[in-house]
Amino acid sequence: MYLLDASIYIFRAYFSMPDRWFTPQGMPLNAVYGYVATLLDLIAQIGPQPLLAAAFDESLGTNFRNEIYPGYKASRELPDEALAFQLKACRQVSEDLGISCYAGPRYEADDYIATLATIGREQGYAVTVVTRDKDLGQLLRKPQDRWWDLSASSEIDRHAFYERFGVWPEQFADYLTLVGDNVDDIPGVQGIGPKSAATLLQHFESLDALAGAIDGVADLPMRGAAGAATRLQEGWEQVLVSRQLATLHSEVEGVCMPDRLSISEAQRDSLTSRLAAWGLPSALIRRVHAATRAGE
Repeated sequence: MYLLDASIYIFRAYFSMPDRWFTPQGMPLNAVYGYVATLLDLIAQIGPQPLLAAAFDESLGTNFRNEIYPGYKASRELPDEALAFQLKACRQVSEDLGISCYAGPRYEADDYIATLATIGREQGYAVTVVTRDKDLGQLLRKPQDRWWDLSASSEIDRHAFYERFGVWPEQFADYLTLVGDNVDDIPGVQGIGPKSAATLLQHFESLDALAGAIDGVADLPMRGAAGAATRLQEGWEQVLVSRQLATLHSEVEGVCMPDRLSISEAQRDSLTSRLAAWGLPSALIRRVHAATRAGE
């Protein structure tokens, strides 16, 4: 089961690809070009008729986490007209290919992916999350699960994740709670960095266990242990709020198993016609034909 964190690859293309392609109305297409290329690379590598879903972020400012903490992702600006056009266009491309797509105003792409991963595991599937986002490492719950950054050709399992962060995937939400996340505007605990957070979770295993033994933090062999104990005691209410922000929601209502990807001639024609109408180059359209025919 392959779960694509679509938005992160759209943004990567938007900020890295040159403004070389435009619609007849003058809208930029650099993100669309890069995203389509990424989709074609993905389809080429995962084989015929894979179980594939794509999740998109459409909840900036309306996510349930904003009800818990209004400052969540507050530093991010809403997409301007040009980017909004490309975000919508990329979802249209995915739907044209017959990829099951998930998004909504209340939950983030990560929550849809977490829910799909849970459903897939219940039916016996190994889960591969296609992303560049470390937060989705939380989903590496089984030995066969993988976190795969397609663009960097980087793939890790839960053991490699532990080697990288010093905590297991199921501890990662607690880890983010302690260190904070500037990208998502999640406040951490002042003075607790990655090494200290890993030490705490290696010793206590979870925030629940830590809650009843904060006095013992001062005795741990880590730098600033006494100060960390004080700050944890004084800021525990904020810790619990941050934990709600960092934890993925894995029971999004209405989400069901995606369909296997089987691209029909009509779907291929719809996509290539759309790309041509937008003004994307014929070389990319030929790649669409080649990649989708290969999977037949």
